[in-house]
Amino acid sequence: MSSLQLPPGLYAITDPGLLPEAVLGQGVAAAVAGGARVVQYRDKTADAATRRRRGGLVLAACRAGGALCIINDDPALAAELGADGVHLGRDDDDIEAARRLLGPGRLVGLSCYNEPQRARAAAAAGADYVGIGSVWPSATKPAAVRAPLALLGELAATLPIPVVAIGGINRDNAEATVAAGAHAVAVIRDLFEDPDPRSAAQVLSAACERGRAQIK
Repeated sequence: MSSLQLPPGLYAITDPGLLPEAVLGQGVAAAVAGGARVVQYRDKTADAATRRRRGGLVLAACRAGGALCIINDDPALAAELGADGVHLGRDDDDIEAARRLLGPGRLVGLSCYNEPQRARAAAAAGADYVGIGSVWPSATKPAAVRAPLALLGELAATLPIPVVAIGGINRDNAEATVAAGAHAVAVIRDLFEDPDPRSAAQVLSAACERGRAQIK
């Protein structure tokens, strides 16, 4: 596990369709100013040089605003940029390989979908957090498997590492998601489809705070 801690609250994820490169840094800076504690650079289609350039824009905005920067799928790019960590999916490098590239001071997260055994194995293998979802119906991944709030709560109560909820989370359900046990909520569309991502992030962050207050 990393010596770095994943902060609670709003975990923003970029989307090249919602944040083209011309406004990528500006959009991320606005989300961070509104309360996003973590930003994941996610881009499934760009070539390596473009991902390196865009990842640098996200990292610079995070550094300026005091947020953590996570790179999706690519431990080598995370290491090259000096990002704060990497998030791995089902078909990416394993946790141990990512840790060897990044060292002990960076975060390694793993998508565990609706699979409790995968989440427990990730924790045992040294992951710093797991992503669980889709918690709600997702416009980004409409065919994604569903992970109900009950499963989210069960894992949050039994795992030794934070659980990040993902999938369809918005300003209407973020509070309930955190109250169910999510350490953080990952948001794409409800944040970056808004013409004012700073305002959206403020509302989402406040919802997370209310949710945390319910479980203290």
